[in-house]
Amino acid sequence: MRLTADMIARSPAYINPIKDRELDLRGNKISVIENLAATQNQFDSIDISDNEIRKLECLAVLPRTKMLLLTNNRINRIASDLGRAFPNIETLILTNNHLGTLRDLETLAGMPTLTILSLVDNTVTKQHNYRAFVISRLPNLRVLDFKKIKPNERAAAEAMFGAAKRKPVTTIAASETGAVSTAPAPAPVQPKMGPTPEQIAQIKEAIAGASSLEEVAKLEKALKAGNYDYISQHIAEQKRAAALASTPAPAAAQPPPPAEAPADSALAEAPAEAPADSAPAEPMETEASPAAAAPAPADESAADAMDADAPDAG
Repeated sequence: MRLTADMIARSPAYINPIKDRELDLRGNKISVIENLAATQNQFDSIDISDNEIRKLECLAVLPRTKMLLLTNNRINRIASDLGRAFPNIETLILTNNHLGTLRDLETLAGMPTLTILSLVDNTVTKQHNYRAFVISRLPNLRVLDFKKIKPNERAAAEAMFGAAKRKPVTTIAASETGAVSTAPAPAPVQPKMGPTPEQIAQIKEAIAGASSLEEVAKLEKALKAGNYDYISQHIAEQKRAAALASTPAPAAAQPPPPAEAPADSALAEAPAEAPADSAPAEPMETEASPAAAAPAPADESAADAMDADAPDAG
């Protein structure tokens, strides 16, 4: 049976348990995936399980769709451009299909946004190193066949088959009205690694040596952001400042004492002239001696008078 726009319009649509809008196309004996553009990009999840699909492909571009459910089909091929049709796909369930070789899974590398993949009950799962091969091709895959991928398992897989190149992916953002605009996808966020014991010791040392609340706040912000280089630089500056503070300051040079002038030259120097506008110095009054100030004795004056009155003796 063909998947037509009329079938899509008549199929049930609902909000699934994880709060996504889902379109149910189960059990319609669909053999080819077509006409999905009739969904107008209005569904987060599309369930096409229990049909007769042989090739996983799609000509429409559905940026909103994050989950495809294709359990119990006859899929033995995956289109190489499937990542273009579903640029934001995160979950792909292909349980109980007919994928038989690792070569059939090569095209999954074109869907780097995949985080959950199920290939349970496919012949390919019996291939040697099947799990490592799939993990190496999908850098953001977290769960394969309902089993969580551990960091050491990913490291071993990438060592065996090489790490997938993290090329920039072009995602397509679409509104509810179906308008489509292209934009570069953000780079996948790398998990933050915790601080090493040495870095923890440096953090404690930096906080203990902080001299203000503002400095402590900056250190806490750097710690939350994982910026351990800033903390190391801060500790180096603290140590440099402490070393400068502990170094004694050099004693200030004492000026040499002024040279004493020779006695002869001191005597030879003339007294400095008084300024022109200064008042003239008043003459100093000298106190007369008692002998000069006293009046002549009275008897001497009388004797002189008597000599004048006396008659000439002859």
